Amino acid sequence: MYFDSLEALLAMEGHGPYVWAAYGITLLVLALVLSAPGRRRRRLLREVRGELRREAAHGSKEAAHAPGS
Repeated sequence: MYFDSLEALLAMEGHGPYVWAAYGITLLVLALVLSAPGRRRRRLLREVRGELRREAAHGSKEAAHAPGS
């Protein structure tokens, strides 16, 4: 193996903090990019459900107030 110990791997001859920060930021961005469509889908479905509920409530109020009911 290139590094003699885990400590040497983490330190990377003084470059470790930069290298590991770059890996961490990359993984964070990838996680956000991959999870965005699911979050967007859930938000859209929640909005559509709310619209359908409002339309149903509005429709039932109109039916109750319609002439001849």
